[in-house]
Amino acid sequence: MTSTTTVDHQRTDGSTLRLTFAEPDGALRGGLVVLHEGNGVTDGVLLLVKSLAGEGWLTVTPHIESGEQLTQRDLLDATDRTLEWLTDRGVEADLRGVVGFDLGGTAALVVASHRKFGAAVSVGGQAVAELPKLLEIAGRVTSPWLGMYGDSGDEAGEAQVEQLREAAASAKVATNVVRYPGANHRFDADPSAAEEAWQRTLDWFDAHLR
Repeated sequence: MTSTTTVDHQRTDGSTLRLTFAEPDGALRGGLVVLHEGNGVTDGVLLLVKSLAGEGWLTVTPHIESGEQLTQRDLLDATDRTLEWLTDRGVEADLRGVVGFDLGGTAALVVASHRKFGAAVSVGGQAVAELPKLLEIAGRVTSPWLGMYGDSGDEAGEAQVEQLREAAASAKVATNVVRYPGANHRFDADPSAAEEAWQRTLDWFDAHLR
């Protein structure tokens, strides 16, 4: 599997952002931004970065300060800087995507409603705790968005995911919300759901980043 590299990307204003990226071995298909979980760039995030690079994407994750002090502005600023880096590497706008798992899934939805990507994917996330906010965001996504959520095996969780699907359907771009019965928000207790979510992620990028 391809290796990762970490760099401090410096802007013209002197500020820096740490980025970890992996490059594909063969032809470059485009670029993907991975938004990490609340506990930072973990081994799982690095595995995701390398796995997506193995599929032909220049994949990069910004090291975003987490915790209660993180604001939407911080998230969007880090994303903008990462997109600048991809542009500098020759990745065109329509060939750029964003993906996040767990808390990063919520972050990917936020970013997809404020920035234009060729495609966006959210896997898991805080669909229950943040449902009112997610319903508002999902209806105004500006990038084709795929959201995949577990319902935790109860009727309340099922209803909440269905509400999110209805909200996303009102967006002016292609959306798809997939519910995984019995899966939790991290998909770590259901390997078959996690595997299917991975394949759906690849298929979504294949379909929209071209």
